[in-house]
Amino acid sequence: MRKGLTFLRGIAVAACAALPLAAAAAPHANTVVASVNGEEITIGHMVMARENLPEQYKQLPDEVLYNAILDQLIQQTALKQQLHGEVPHYVQLSVENEERAMLAANVIEMIMAKASTEEKLRAAYDEKYSSGDGGDEFHAAHILVDSEEDALDVKKELDAGADFATLAKEKSTGPSGPNGGDLGWFTTGRMVPEFEQAVLKLQSGEVSGPVQTQFGWHVILLHERRKTEAPEFDEVRAQLADELRQKAVEDRVNELTAAAEIEQSEIEDLDPAILKDLSLVRN
Repeated sequence: MRKGLTFLRGIAVAACAALPLAAAAAPHANTVVASVNGEEITIGHMVMARENLPEQYKQLPDEVLYNAILDQLIQQTALKQQLHGEVPHYVQLSVENEERAMLAANVIEMIMAKASTEEKLRAAYDEKYSSGDGGDEFHAAHILVDSEEDALDVKKELDAGADFATLAKEKSTGPSGPNGGDLGWFTTGRMVPEFEQAVLKLQSGEVSGPVQTQFGWHVILLHERRKTEAPEFDEVRAQLADELRQKAVEDRVNELTAAAEIEQSEIEDLDPAILKDLSLVRN
């Protein structure tokens, strides 16, 4: 669906008489600003049309934008009335998808709002930092290769006494390779889960076996582990809110899908490439 302003020239709008606002009532979402052949356009329609515009359009002066949006909605209404109520199948499918996505997003917003109240943020801070420290911080390096076999070969060379940094410069395909594989200091939550779990099991100076992540196969060296001081509440407020919201959404989605009756059809000879065939919905 095309978004933004479309200025269509040559369409007669003289017949679309603007309806006067009641003098005693302040304008609201259902206030009618125009009608086209009896079909009403409201301030609510205009508000949502503006909300969906690219940011550069929103910078226009309010009066200019108001008139442009109203013109657009009038033009669109006159055009779509030419279908005489018939809705093309692909449009109906798009509307259903958009409605599904927007309603799901609305539920997610409610879940996140409930999960990140001031009380819950304070409780999460106390639970995470009650010991007075900010948890562990790690200084590690890694050698990234394409296969488990390559990672095993790297581990054998290291076990035989090869220098980690030198081997990383020679064999690592990751961006840290030229720097000897050094990743610097990082805290939990900064690395992908598989990598982090491997680091948590290592002692200082220890080298891991092959670890697979979405990036490939890693051999990890933990240089050092240390404790950090607990941050102030305001320093981690946003991070705690994100963590609480994400967990709340994941838990609720898992709960709902587990409780729902979900049936997935088994279709023989279904080629996933069928999704590229727009002719299926444009007939």
